[in-house]
Amino acid sequence: MDFSRVLTDGLRAAIGLEAAVYALAAIGLNIHFGYTGLLNFGQVGFMLVGAYGVAISVSTFGLSLWVGIVVGIGLAVLLALILGGPTLRLRADYLAITTIAAAEILRFVFRSSPATDLTGGVFGLQRFAVRFYEINPIPAGDYGVGAVSFSHRRVWVMLVAWGMVALACGLTWALTHSPWGRVLRSIREDEDAARSLGKNVFSFKMQSLILGGALGALAGMLLAISQQAVSPDTYLPQITFFTYAILILGGSARVFGPVLGSVLFWFLIAISDSFIRRGVGSGMLPADFFDAQTIGGIRYILVGLGLMLLMAFRPQGILGDRREMIDA
Repeated sequence: MDFSRVLTDGLRAAIGLEAAVYALAAIGLNIHFGYTGLLNFGQVGFMLVGAYGVAISVSTFGLSLWVGIVVGIGLAVLLALILGGPTLRLRADYLAITTIAAAEILRFVFRSSPATDLTGGVFGLQRFAVRFYEINPIPAGDYGVGAVSFSHRRVWVMLVAWGMVALACGLTWALTHSPWGRVLRSIREDEDAARSLGKNVFSFKMQSLILGGALGALAGMLLAISQQAVSPDTYLPQITFFTYAILILGGSARVFGPVLGSVLFWFLIAISDSFIRRGVGSGMLPADFFDAQTIGGIRYILVGLGLMLLMAFRPQGILGDRREMIDA
């Protein structure tokens, strides 16, 4: 078996588009969970409305891609208001239940037969991001080093995605080092104490939910634009839990924790997936046991095992501070 190809597959995934998309979604989740203490189990719902906001605007109503982006962000804000209004005044577990249920309800609504004319139903919508690729300034060809290379179209969307990750990190740093960010931390530590100091806890929680949801919507848009297609069954609940694994791995309440977590997460997932597939192809591993369905399921086993090990040996993540968790 060619181990260099296994390593190459891991490196491609670590810097690839999926790593950038999940990093952006995890940055939004970091604002929710890491800085504010909001237990959002439906980040994928924000990704879904962001993606469909773009797709429906362009494919169904004939609007421009840029208007679609604004619509997608607007839908994420609306979803945050709808979910946060009745739940943010209650205990954290109510928000968790509501968000995971809302994400699944939205997925089934978007794939339902009555919504087919608007959303494309189970088949979704395609080819709504042509304008995005028309403005690609990168000349045709492949770019990279050795086997770690990408087409000019892929490089273009990757540059945009990682650029948005950098902007989101800068925004997070600025906000969390401001009085607004210090209020969020105080709410996470003890919201009764924050309330006793005259802070409108509900308002700050809602602002956090909106901001993190908007970042999740942008992640969903990038995923849809990169695929030139969107379908409801792309946005499954496990995406949220992958995002939590990324956040915990990198370290919550740290600006660059989600980015490091996403890079390492996709490197490990890709390298294990490639090792098994190439091992089966070379006869090193038994093909009867490692069939296509089994290899896909191993991803979930690895994610669960990784989370268990992190919680046992380094619950604060790579960049996290254990003292801060103890104080919390």
